[in-house]
Amino acid sequence: MSALRLLSSTSRRVPSAFLQQKRGYAEAASKLNLSLVLPHQAIFTSADVVQVNISAATGDMGILANHVPSIEPLRPGVVEVIDSNNASKKWFVSSGFANVHPGNKLTINVVEAAPLDSFSPEAVRSNLQEALKVAAGNGTEEEKLEARIEADVYEALQHALGSK
Repeated sequence: MSALRLLSSTSRRVPSAFLQQKRGYAEAASKLNLSLVLPHQAIFTSADVVQVNISAATGDMGILANHVPSIEPLRPGVVEVIDSNNASKKWFVSSGFANVHPGNKLTINVVEAAPLDSFSPEAVRSNLQEALKVAAGNGTEEEKLEARIEADVYEALQHALGSK
């Protein structure tokens, strides 16, 4: 019984800081401050954008201003940036992390990225077939695993090019 009284008395005295932090839906009218960086290059540095769509490991997601802070690992896929003119720019990324910070700040760190329109569907299809052949072949386990990873990336790239 005393544990119940303790719980009920502490629940009545909630600090005011907790009461003031209400979350609602993200507002599309606000801007998101984006930094998209590679080890050797910065694609965006503190650029104001409206929305960023990413291929997170848990699934595709869109990030607007006032998004809840989080860290998302990225899988091979598309990062789409939508600016205030509703213009969309797409990059294919190999992997990385997206960090949503408080204060409408998004930092995306990726290993490799290239504009989606710089890929040839024919070359991707050809390289995918080659990687699948090596993965199913008689090579060493290491060669097969590397080929499987390569095939996974080409499959994601092929999917991204198909939904361009």
